[in-house]
Amino acid sequence: MNNNKNKQTSRRKFVKAVGAGVLSIGASSFATSVMATKPKAKKLGVALVGLGNYSTNQLAPALLESKNAYLAGIVTGTPSKEKLWADKYDIARAHIYNYQNFDKIISDKSIDVVYVVLPNSMHKEFVIRAAKAGKHVITEKPMGMNAAECKEMINACDKAGVKLSVGYRLQFEPNTLLIEQAGQSLPLGPINHVRSDFSFTIGNPKQWRLKKELAGGGPIMDIGIYCIQAARYATGLEPIAVRAVEYKTDPIKFNSVEETVMWQMEFPGGLISNHTTSYNMKANELFVSYQKGKARLEPAYSYANVGGILGKQRLLPHEVNQQALQIDDFIACIRDNKISKVSGAEGLQDMKIVDAMYKSMALDGKRVVV
Repeated sequence: MNNNKNKQTSRRKFVKAVGAGVLSIGASSFATSVMATKPKAKKLGVALVGLGNYSTNQLAPALLESKNAYLAGIVTGTPSKEKLWADKYDIARAHIYNYQNFDKIISDKSIDVVYVVLPNSMHKEFVIRAAKAGKHVITEKPMGMNAAECKEMINACDKAGVKLSVGYRLQFEPNTLLIEQAGQSLPLGPINHVRSDFSFTIGNPKQWRLKKELAGGGPIMDIGIYCIQAARYATGLEPIAVRAVEYKTDPIKFNSVEETVMWQMEFPGGLISNHTTSYNMKANELFVSYQKGKARLEPAYSYANVGGILGKQRLLPHEVNQQALQIDDFIACIRDNKISKVSGAEGLQDMKIVDAMYKSMALDGKRVVV
Protein backbone atom coordinates (compact mmCIF):
# COMPACT_ATOMS: atom_id res chain seq x y z
CA MET A 1 0.00 0.00 0.00
CA ASN A 2 1.41 3.46 0.87
CA ASN A 3 5.06 3.70 1.84
CA ASN A 4 4.91 5.37 5.23
CA LYS A 5 8.54 4.67 5.95
CA ASN A 6 9.61 7.70 3.97
CA LYS A 7 7.03 9.97 5.51
CA GLN A 8 7.99 9.75 9.17
CA THR A 9 9.69 13.15 9.26
CA SER A 10 6.36 14.85 9.94
CA ARG A 11 6.41 13.43 13.49
CA ARG A 12 9.16 13.40 16.10
CA LYS A 13 11.41 10.34 15.95
CA PHE A 14 11.21 7.78 18.70
CA VAL A 15 13.85 8.80 21.21
CA LYS A 16 15.77 5.77 22.35
CA ALA A 17 17.13 7.53 25.38
CA VAL A 18 13.64 8.41 26.56
CA GLY A 19 12.38 4.90 25.99
CA ALA A 20 15.33 3.40 27.81
CA GLY A 21 14.80 5.80 30.68
CA VAL A 22 11.13 4.91 30.96
CA LEU A 23 11.80 1.20 30.92
CA SER A 24 14.52 1.62 33.50
CA ILE A 25 12.26 3.59 35.79
CA GLY A 26 9.42 1.17 35.20
CA ALA A 27 11.57 -1.76 36.24
CA SER A 28 12.49 -0.21 39.56
CA SER A 29 10.44 -0.27 42.72
CA PHE A 30 8.87 2.95 43.91
CA ALA A 31 8.86 4.30 47.45
CA THR A 32 5.36 4.62 48.86
CA SER A 33 6.01 6.33 52.16
CA VAL A 34 4.29 9.64 52.79
CA MET A 35 7.74 10.85 53.85
CA ALA A 36 8.53 10.98 50.13
CA THR A 37 6.71 14.29 50.09
CA LYS A 38 9.51 15.82 52.16
CA PRO A 39 12.12 17.80 50.21
CA LYS A 40 15.06 15.63 49.23
CA ALA A 41 18.29 16.34 47.45
CA LYS A 42 17.84 17.01 43.75
CA LYS A 43 14.04 16.68 43.91
CA LEU A 44 11.91 19.55 42.63
CA GLY A 45 8.75 20.73 44.37
CA VAL A 46 5.39 20.40 42.62
CA ALA A 47 2.18 22.21 43.53
CA LEU A 48 -1.12 20.66 42.47
CA VAL A 49 -3.73 23.21 41.38
CA GLY A 50 -7.13 21.61 41.92
CA LEU A 51 -7.64 18.71 44.30
CA GLY A 52 -10.32 16.70 42.53
CA ASN A 53 -10.37 13.00 41.75
CA TYR A 54 -7.32 12.97 39.45
CA SER A 55 -5.09 14.85 41.88
CA THR A 56 -6.35 12.82 44.83
CA ASN A 57 -6.17 9.34 43.36
CA GLN A 58 -3.48 9.62 40.69
CA LEU A 59 -1.13 12.61 40.92
CA ALA A 60 -0.59 12.78 44.67
CA PRO A 61 0.24 9.05 44.83
CA ALA A 62 2.47 9.49 41.77
CA LEU A 63 4.44 12.19 43.56
CA LEU A 64 5.07 9.72 46.37
CA GLU A 65 6.62 7.38 43.81
CA SER A 66 8.47 10.01 41.80
CA LYS A 67 12.25 9.87 41.79
CA ASN A 68 12.67 13.52 40.84
CA ALA A 69 9.75 15.40 42.40
CA TYR A 70 7.73 15.71 45.59
CA LEU A 71 4.44 17.31 46.58
CA ALA A 72 5.48 20.75 47.80
CA GLY A 73 2.19 22.65 47.79
CA ILE A 74 -1.49 22.67 46.97
CA VAL A 75 -3.99 25.12 45.49
CA THR A 76 -7.67 24.57 46.22
CA GLY A 77 -10.94 26.45 46.34
CA THR A 78 -12.29 24.14 49.06
CA PRO A 79 -11.11 25.16 52.56
CA SER A 80 -12.00 21.77 54.07
CA LYS A 81 -9.43 20.11 51.79
CA GLU A 82 -6.60 22.28 53.08
CA LYS A 83 -6.26 20.59 56.49
CA LEU A 84 -7.00 17.15 55.09
CA TRP A 85 -4.17 17.39 52.55
CA ALA A 86 -1.83 19.24 54.93
CA ASP A 87 -2.16 16.46 57.50
CA LYS A 88 -1.89 13.61 54.99
CA TYR A 89 1.10 14.98 53.08
CA ASP A 90 2.74 17.11 55.78
CA ILE A 91 2.35 20.37 53.85
CA ALA A 92 3.07 23.55 55.78
CA ARG A 93 0.49 26.37 55.79
CA ALA A 94 2.95 28.59 53.88
CA HIS A 95 2.63 26.29 50.84
CA ILE A 96 -1.18 26.18 50.69
CA TYR A 97 -2.97 28.57 48.33
CA ASN A 98 -6.43 29.25 46.97
CA TYR A 99 -7.44 30.57 43.55
CA GLN A 100 -7.51 34.18 44.74
CA ASN A 101 -4.05 34.36 46.36
CA PHE A 102 -2.42 31.95 43.89
CA ASP A 103 -0.11 34.64 42.47
CA LYS A 104 1.75 34.80 45.81
CA ILE A 105 3.29 31.49 44.79
CA ILE A 106 5.92 33.61 43.02
CA SER A 107 7.71 33.99 46.37
CA ASP A 108 7.52 30.30 47.31
CA LYS A 109 10.99 28.93 46.70
CA SER A 110 9.89 25.38 47.56
CA ILE A 111 7.66 25.19 44.50
CA ASP A 112 9.38 24.73 41.13
CA VAL A 113 6.53 23.26 39.09
CA VAL A 114 2.80 23.97 39.02
CA TYR A 115 0.51 21.19 37.79
CA VAL A 116 -2.87 22.54 36.62
CA VAL A 117 -5.61 19.97 37.26
CA LEU A 118 -8.73 22.11 36.82
CA PRO A 119 -11.78 22.09 34.52
CA ASN A 120 -10.70 22.74 30.93
CA SER A 121 -11.97 26.33 30.87
CA MET A 122 -9.52 27.24 33.65
CA HIS A 123 -6.35 25.79 32.11
CA LYS A 124 -5.33 28.90 30.21
CA GLU A 125 -5.75 31.27 33.15
CA PHE A 126 -3.69 29.24 35.58
CA VAL A 127 -0.99 28.23 33.10
CA ILE A 128 -0.43 31.90 32.32
CA ARG A 129 -0.54 32.91 36.01
CA ALA A 130 1.93 30.16 36.88
CA ALA A 131 4.25 31.26 34.08
CA LYS A 132 4.14 34.85 35.27
CA ALA A 133 5.09 33.56 38.72
CA GLY A 134 8.19 31.99 37.18
CA LYS A 135 7.08 28.39 37.66
CA HIS A 136 7.41 25.59 35.14
CA VAL A 137 4.00 24.23 34.20
CA ILE A 138 2.25 20.96 33.48
CA THR A 139 -1.38 21.20 32.46
CA GLU A 140 -3.86 18.39 32.12
CA LYS A 141 -5.32 17.58 28.73
CA PRO A 142 -6.93 19.04 26.76
CA MET A 143 -4.34 21.79 26.92
CA GLY A 144 -6.95 24.49 26.22
CA MET A 145 -10.47 25.04 24.98
CA ASN A 146 -9.14 25.53 21.44
CA ALA A 147 -5.92 26.06 19.49
CA ALA A 148 -5.98 29.83 20.01
CA GLU A 149 -5.86 29.37 23.79
CA CYS A 150 -2.96 26.94 23.43
CA LYS A 151 -0.97 29.52 21.49
CA GLU A 152 -1.54 32.08 24.26
CA MET A 153 -0.29 29.60 26.85
CA ILE A 154 2.81 28.73 24.84
CA ASN A 155 3.61 32.40 24.28
CA ALA A 156 3.21 33.19 27.99
CA CYS A 157 5.57 30.38 29.01
CA ASP A 158 8.12 31.33 26.34
CA LYS A 159 8.02 34.95 27.48
CA ALA A 160 8.53 33.93 31.11
CA GLY A 161 11.32 31.50 30.24
CA VAL A 162 9.59 28.49 31.80
CA LYS A 163 8.85 25.06 30.37
CA LEU A 164 5.35 23.85 29.52
CA SER A 165 4.14 20.28 29.29
CA VAL A 166 0.80 18.50 28.87
CA GLY A 167 -0.22 15.50 30.97
CA TYR A 168 0.04 12.87 28.24
CA ARG A 169 1.00 10.06 30.63
CA LEU A 170 0.66 7.29 28.03
CA GLN A 171 3.61 8.55 26.00
CA PHE A 172 5.76 7.18 28.84
CA GLU A 173 4.00 3.83 29.24
CA PRO A 174 6.32 0.98 28.10
CA ASN A 175 3.95 -0.95 25.80
CA THR A 176 2.68 2.28 24.26
CA LEU A 177 6.29 3.19 23.55
CA LEU A 178 6.74 -0.09 21.69
CA ILE A 179 3.77 0.77 19.46
CA GLU A 180 5.29 4.20 18.85
CA GLN A 181 8.65 2.67 18.01
CA ALA A 182 6.99 0.24 15.59
CA GLY A 183 5.46 3.21 13.79
CA GLN A 184 8.94 4.64 13.29
CA SER A 185 11.00 1.56 12.41
CA LEU A 186 8.15 -0.37 10.70
CA PRO A 187 9.33 -3.91 11.57
CA LEU A 188 5.99 -5.24 10.30
CA GLY A 189 6.03 -3.16 7.14
CA PRO A 190 4.04 -0.06 6.22
CA ILE A 191 0.90 0.81 8.18
CA ASN A 192 -2.39 0.16 6.36
CA HIS A 193 -4.94 1.33 8.91
CA VAL A 194 -5.42 2.54 12.49
CA ARG A 195 -8.50 2.21 14.66
CA SER A 196 -8.73 3.78 18.10
CA ASP A 197 -11.79 3.87 20.39
CA PHE A 198 -12.20 5.18 23.93
CA SER A 199 -15.57 5.47 25.63
CA PHE A 200 -17.24 5.04 29.01
CA THR A 201 -20.67 5.51 30.52
CA ILE A 202 -20.65 8.80 32.37
CA GLY A 203 -22.50 9.13 35.67
CA ASN A 204 -23.59 12.29 37.50
CA PRO A 205 -25.46 14.48 34.98
CA LYS A 206 -24.54 17.60 36.98
CA GLN A 207 -20.77 17.20 36.77
CA TRP A 208 -18.62 19.81 35.05
CA ARG A 209 -17.70 17.49 32.18
CA LEU A 210 -21.26 17.81 30.88
CA LYS A 211 -21.22 21.61 30.97
CA LYS A 212 -19.87 23.14 27.79
CA GLU A 213 -18.79 26.38 29.46
CA LEU A 214 -16.43 24.41 31.72
CA ALA A 215 -15.47 21.44 29.53
CA GLY A 216 -15.51 23.02 26.08
CA GLY A 217 -17.17 19.89 24.73
CA GLY A 218 -17.95 16.30 25.60
CA PRO A 219 -15.94 13.09 25.19
CA ILE A 220 -13.75 14.56 22.43
CA MET A 221 -12.21 16.98 24.91
CA ASP A 222 -12.00 14.43 27.70
CA ILE A 223 -11.07 11.04 26.25
CA GLY A 224 -11.19 11.48 22.47
CA ILE A 225 -7.84 13.26 22.84
CA TYR A 226 -6.31 9.86 23.66
CA CYS A 227 -7.52 8.46 20.33
CA ILE A 228 -6.08 11.41 18.42
CA GLN A 229 -2.78 10.98 20.23
CA ALA A 230 -2.74 7.25 19.55
CA ALA A 231 -3.15 7.63 15.79
CA ARG A 232 -0.38 10.20 15.73
CA TYR A 233 2.21 8.29 17.75
CA ALA A 234 1.30 4.91 16.22
CA THR A 235 1.90 6.17 12.69
CA GLY A 236 4.53 8.85 13.18
CA LEU A 237 2.39 11.04 10.92
CA GLU A 238 0.21 14.15 11.30
CA PRO A 239 -3.35 14.18 9.94
CA ILE A 240 -4.05 16.53 7.08
CA ALA A 241 -7.86 16.40 7.20
CA VAL A 242 -10.76 15.09 9.31
CA ARG A 243 -14.41 14.10 8.96
CA ALA A 244 -16.56 13.92 12.11
CA VAL A 245 -20.20 13.31 13.00
CA GLU A 246 -22.09 13.38 16.31
CA TYR A 247 -24.85 11.08 17.56
CA LYS A 248 -27.19 11.59 20.52
CA THR A 249 -29.57 9.11 22.16
CA ASP A 250 -30.13 11.20 25.31
CA PRO A 251 -30.56 14.86 24.30
CA ILE A 252 -31.55 15.84 27.84
CA LYS A 253 -28.44 14.54 29.60
CA PHE A 254 -26.22 15.66 26.73
CA ASN A 255 -27.98 18.91 25.91
CA SER A 256 -24.78 20.94 26.37
CA VAL A 257 -22.11 18.62 24.94
CA GLU A 258 -21.87 15.78 22.44
CA GLU A 259 -22.67 12.23 23.58
CA THR A 260 -20.96 10.13 20.89
CA VAL A 261 -18.61 11.22 18.12
CA MET A 262 -17.28 9.13 15.25
CA TRP A 263 -14.49 10.53 13.11
CA GLN A 264 -11.93 9.72 10.48
CA MET A 265 -8.47 11.21 10.08
CA GLU A 266 -6.66 11.36 6.76
CA PHE A 267 -2.85 11.17 6.78
CA PRO A 268 -0.23 11.78 4.07
CA GLY A 269 0.00 8.98 1.55
CA GLY A 270 -3.66 8.01 1.87
CA LEU A 271 -3.50 6.35 5.29
CA ILE A 272 -6.83 6.53 7.16
CA SER A 273 -7.66 6.14 10.86
CA ASN A 274 -11.16 5.61 12.31
CA HIS A 275 -12.30 6.50 15.82
CA THR A 276 -15.22 6.56 18.22
CA THR A 277 -15.48 8.32 21.57
CA SER A 278 -18.56 8.38 23.74
CA TYR A 279 -19.97 9.07 27.19
CA ASN A 280 -22.59 6.35 26.65
CA MET A 281 -20.75 3.14 25.75
CA LYS A 282 -17.61 1.24 26.69
CA ALA A 283 -14.45 0.87 24.59
CA ASN A 284 -10.72 1.07 25.26
CA GLU A 285 -8.63 -0.13 22.32
CA LEU A 286 -5.91 0.78 19.84
CA PHE A 287 -5.54 -1.39 16.71
CA VAL A 288 -2.87 -0.95 14.05
CA SER A 289 -2.79 -2.94 10.81
CA TYR A 290 0.64 -3.30 9.18
CA GLN A 291 1.44 -4.93 5.85
CA LYS A 292 2.94 -7.93 7.67
CA GLY A 293 0.97 -8.09 10.89
CA LYS A 294 -0.99 -6.16 13.48
CA ALA A 295 -0.77 -4.56 16.90
CA ARG A 296 -3.48 -4.23 19.51
CA LEU A 297 -3.56 -2.65 22.95
CA GLU A 298 -6.62 -3.43 25.06
CA PRO A 299 -6.92 -1.71 27.40
CA ALA A 300 -4.97 1.00 25.63
CA TYR A 301 -5.69 4.08 27.74
CA SER A 302 -6.15 2.93 31.33
CA TYR A 303 -3.96 3.98 34.25
CA ALA A 304 -2.73 0.38 34.56
CA ASN A 305 -2.74 -3.00 32.80
CA VAL A 306 -2.04 -1.62 29.31
CA GLY A 307 -1.22 -4.68 27.23
CA GLY A 308 -1.87 -6.61 24.04
CA ILE A 309 0.14 -7.80 21.05
CA LEU A 310 2.65 -6.49 18.54
CA GLY A 311 3.02 -8.91 15.67
CA LYS A 312 3.72 -12.27 17.33
CA GLN A 313 4.97 -10.61 20.52
CA ARG A 314 2.69 -10.60 23.52
CA LEU A 315 2.82 -7.28 25.38
CA LEU A 316 2.30 -8.04 29.04
CA PRO A 317 1.25 -5.14 31.29
CA HIS A 318 4.03 -3.34 33.15
CA GLU A 319 3.69 -2.42 36.81
CA VAL A 320 4.52 1.25 36.42
CA ASN A 321 2.99 4.49 37.62
CA GLN A 322 2.38 6.35 34.37
CA GLN A 323 1.99 9.72 36.07
CA ALA A 324 5.25 9.31 37.98
CA LEU A 325 7.07 8.50 34.73
CA GLN A 326 5.51 11.54 33.07
CA ILE A 327 6.45 13.90 35.92
CA ASP A 328 9.97 12.53 36.24
CA ASP A 329 10.58 13.04 32.53
CA PHE A 330 9.45 16.66 32.80
CA ILE A 331 11.80 17.26 35.73
CA ALA A 332 14.63 15.79 33.66
CA CYS A 333 13.76 18.21 30.84
CA ILE A 334 13.93 21.13 33.26
CA ARG A 335 17.31 20.04 34.60
CA ASP A 336 18.79 19.36 31.17
CA ASN A 337 17.08 22.33 29.50
CA LYS A 338 15.38 20.11 26.94
CA ILE A 339 11.98 20.38 25.31
CA SER A 340 9.49 17.90 26.71
CA LYS A 341 8.30 15.13 24.46
CA VAL A 342 4.79 16.24 25.44
CA SER A 343 5.37 19.98 25.26
CA GLY A 344 2.86 22.72 24.63
CA ALA A 345 3.42 22.20 20.91
CA GLU A 346 2.05 18.66 21.29
CA GLY A 347 -1.06 19.95 23.03
CA LEU A 348 -1.51 22.65 20.40
CA GLN A 349 -1.37 20.12 17.57
CA ASP A 350 -4.12 18.03 19.18
CA MET A 351 -6.35 21.08 19.60
CA LYS A 352 -5.87 22.05 15.96
CA ILE A 353 -7.27 18.63 15.11
CA VAL A 354 -10.11 18.99 17.62
CA ASP A 355 -11.00 22.42 16.19
CA ALA A 356 -11.20 20.84 12.73
CA MET A 357 -13.41 18.06 14.09
CA TYR A 358 -15.92 20.51 15.51
CA LYS A 359 -15.99 22.36 12.19
CA SER A 360 -16.66 19.09 10.40
CA MET A 361 -19.48 18.20 12.80
CA ALA A 362 -21.07 21.59 12.15
CA LEU A 363 -20.90 20.78 8.42
CA ASP A 364 -22.53 17.33 8.82
CA GLY A 365 -19.30 15.41 8.47
CA LYS A 366 -17.74 17.19 5.52
CA ARG A 367 -13.97 16.99 5.08
CA VAL A 368 -12.12 19.77 6.91
CA VAL A 369 -8.42 20.41 6.44
CA VAL A 370 -6.40 20.53 9.66
